[in-house]
Amino acid sequence: MDRKLAAILAADVVGYSTLMEQDEQGTFERLRAGRKELFEPEIARHHGRIFKLMGDGLLAEFASVVDAVECAVALQRGLAERNTAVPEDERINVRIGVNLGEVIVEGDDFYGEGVNIAARLEQMAEPGGVYVSGKVAKEVEKKLSFGFEPMGEHLLKNMDEPVPVYRIKLLGVPKIRGRARHKKSYLPWAAASAVALLAFAGGGWFYFNLSGAPATTNVPSIAVLAFDNMSDDPNLGYFSDGVSEDIIAGLARAPDLSVIARNSSFAYKGKQTDVRQIGKELNVSYVLEGSVRKHADQVRIVAQLINAKTGSHVWAERFDQSGNNPMALQDAITERIVGAISSDTGQLKRSRYSEAWSKDAASLEEYDYYLRGHDKFMQYTPEGMEEAYKIWTEGMAKFPDSALLKLKMGFLRYVRAINSWSPDTEEDLRLVGELAKQGMSSNNLSPLERKMGHWLLAYANLVERDFKNALREAEAAIALAPNDASMIGVLAEVAASAGDIDKAVSWADFGIRNDPASEVLSFTKGWVLTVGGKYQESDEAMKPLGDWSASIPLVRSINAVNLGKIDEAKSQTKKALELDPSLTAEEWRTSTFVDDDVLDRQVSDLIKAGLPEK
Repeated sequence: MDRKLAAILAADVVGYSTLMEQDEQGTFERLRAGRKELFEPEIARHHGRIFKLMGDGLLAEFASVVDAVECAVALQRGLAERNTAVPEDERINVRIGVNLGEVIVEGDDFYGEGVNIAARLEQMAEPGGVYVSGKVAKEVEKKLSFGFEPMGEHLLKNMDEPVPVYRIKLLGVPKIRGRARHKKSYLPWAAASAVALLAFAGGGWFYFNLSGAPATTNVPSIAVLAFDNMSDDPNLGYFSDGVSEDIIAGLARAPDLSVIARNSSFAYKGKQTDVRQIGKELNVSYVLEGSVRKHADQVRIVAQLINAKTGSHVWAERFDQSGNNPMALQDAITERIVGAISSDTGQLKRSRYSEAWSKDAASLEEYDYYLRGHDKFMQYTPEGMEEAYKIWTEGMAKFPDSALLKLKMGFLRYVRAINSWSPDTEEDLRLVGELAKQGMSSNNLSPLERKMGHWLLAYANLVERDFKNALREAEAAIALAPNDASMIGVLAEVAASAGDIDKAVSWADFGIRNDPASEVLSFTKGWVLTVGGKYQESDEAMKPLGDWSASIPLVRSINAVNLGKIDEAKSQTKKALELDPSLTAEEWRTSTFVDDDVLDRQVSDLIKAGLPEK
């Protein structure tokens, strides 16, 4: 049996079955053209060889791990460019995984752990993404200019030891070093979808539109100024500039936010200028400024968000981080800042609530209705949901064609149903899919609406118990808003329902890391751990939670049964029944969307813990 060390690239088409169902012949032809015109030439150009072709994917081997990584990035860039001229429902998107390891050679084929890890990494990646093992990242990090985002250690299927996983940061990636790969240059942030740069007359700034759809005119606009270098070493200006640039790149991927291009906002570097004047000149609503102080392996970054119209401070926070890898420090802090500002629970959205509530009913527009209802929705209480329902019902009467309000109403009905807050659970669940389809039927969706549409379709597929497509829709939503911590965190339940507990925990952790005060995200992590049979870890994750939903003590009850604590389980069930006396095991079955075997065990556990069957 021959063995050798090789770099393995695994690629797989996202949503292959759905594409084939919609247009079998057209999909086949597009896949064949993509393979002949892009994949085969690019892999050969990087000195690689395809050793296995599947209907929706391929495996290739490279003697050089540097060539393998360069090839992966070039393939994603090439696909992004090809997709710009293709309708969205016909686009071919792929996930890619790269591993360096020992393989078993049999003829022209390869087997073994080196291949298996590459395939598992590919399955973890988001559409348009590239995931690599720790071995790959360590080998190439000093040889390539790509950024690598640590995704933690993961115990992959059929592996005895956890594997460190990294995601290649395609945003801001420079062109391939050394050899010129293509005649056309690629926009550096065009990783997984078409990017449109829309220049606004008189403003001198750009809106980064990652979906290619027209942007809603109501989204907030922001300029990120170059952060001040407060370190003793003036040569560390590169670090503060890098932080600022990473924040711009991260915010640019938020579908409900307009971001000024670097060239415009960095023009104020080193100048004493009133923020209100900057806001007027750049035509923005908000300005983010800050400072960076680095000493040895310690970094402190202070960021503050300012209302550019009034000059008042909206938010300020200090971020401390330690470590001896400057890029990792930069990534960790910018991730937290981007999440704090742009996520569904972020500071910009909170600031916009007060603006919406300051308007009288006669002057309310579609986006104001959305914001008003969202303010109540995010309280995540039965009373808050009822108020949001009234606001969005009123808004839909005024704007009957509003995709935005239809999608938000779909979310509300789903959340009411799964938390036992619904006056008619069956009706609410039925309308989730209907509202999702109505909202996504528009030909003129904004980036915000497109993100929300895929997110809601993930839930609609959960309701239909189509877990595979639910996960695909969740990944599509995340690809459109990869920095939205609150969305990614709650979508962990979709990954768990699809049986991918590692991905579910990773998503939940990402959400909690960037929105640590969210009890909803802490509960989501507890839930996915329970689904995965990790009952003690689930209890630990839910320790800080109050009982704001009957679901919380019921999940604790399931944990307690499996940990042999029957008295504790009965106590938790009693607590749940005090919150909602109508609860039954049958209702749990109809409003919980996981694998049948898992659901059967949970229902049995709850009955043991004293929950009435019907």
